[in-house]
Amino acid sequence: MAADDDATELEPVELIPAADGSSRRLPFDPDAPLLEVEHLTVEFPTDDGLVHAVDDVSFSVRANEVLGIVGESGSGKSVTSMAILGLLPKTANVRGSVRFRGVDLIGRKEKEMQPIRGARIAMIFQDALASLNPVFKVGDQIDEAIRVHRKLPNRAIRERVIELLDLVGIPQPRRRADQYPHEYSGGMRQRAMIAMSIANDPDILIADEPTTALDVTIQAQVLEVLERIQERTDSSILLITHDLGVVAGVADRVMVMYAGRQAELGSVDDIFYESRHPYTLGLLASLPRLDRLGAREQRLHRIKGQPPSLTFVPPGCPFHPRCPAAEVPGRCNTERPDLRSVGSEHLSACHFAEHLDRERLLAPERATS
Repeated sequence: MAADDDATELEPVELIPAADGSSRRLPFDPDAPLLEVEHLTVEFPTDDGLVHAVDDVSFSVRANEVLGIVGESGSGKSVTSMAILGLLPKTANVRGSVRFRGVDLIGRKEKEMQPIRGARIAMIFQDALASLNPVFKVGDQIDEAIRVHRKLPNRAIRERVIELLDLVGIPQPRRRADQYPHEYSGGMRQRAMIAMSIANDPDILIADEPTTALDVTIQAQVLEVLERIQERTDSSILLITHDLGVVAGVADRVMVMYAGRQAELGSVDDIFYESRHPYTLGLLASLPRLDRLGAREQRLHRIKGQPPSLTFVPPGCPFHPRCPAAEVPGRCNTERPDLRSVGSEHLSACHFAEHLDRERLLAPERATS
């Protein structure tokens, strides 16, 4: 490759076209925090009322960090990520701020977001089969993702596509680049989606349920790919999942969401060993454990009841109808708990976070023959 090609290979195009034919660069501040989300609220009007999908969520993503977001289906995880990238429908009512390198992304026009999506912030969507176009070769789809953001000769782009497929562990990448999505296995399609998302070396990679519908062996391989990519590109990862086992071995910090709100936020050690929210404790206790004495004789813990409708969220703490520690009547069903500090960089939205009796909350049920 010529010297000029090398000079342009890693230079993304971040110019926003104006109506008069001119263009301007986005005012990114390299010294500003990577991603700051503050008081993010997303609502959807429906015939049944207003759906409070995300309710006053605040967090940050640091450089070269993996932040895991966990919670049940409908807790607001995916809507949060879509709001960051400006991919929500026009009917959505979005408030708060999402600042990337000091630039607020909320309310920006489509032309302003296009240079950011895929180049600075990229996303791996849940369903790889539905996300890949079945009538185009996989290599051509990765090729397009590069051309949108970079000015490179055809040969350089072709080599970049092959390099990416090889990086994510697809065998015979030169031959596989000319195949269609239906010729890939489920795990290979997910790898191809990862290759497409990292094509422009983004600063942040949002992985929305990247291991869904994959068997345990393939899940481990996909997570290994994400770890390898982070080491080679120094990118940050926002890992969205309902599987606490996935975040345990990958994430640096964990945010637990429930009914569109934050329940707890802290380091992996804080969340797994010093939990300060009944919902988090319930999730952890529902995981099978074979390393504890008597575990085979105990039933798995279950969180009673169902998550609330996001149209009719209960007053006070949204978890109080299912919480074994709830004070009802009392603060739990009348006063919304603030997300407050319960330790060094450890936050919890529980009125009784400092006084939770773990043994009483998770009293095991003995298995019956």
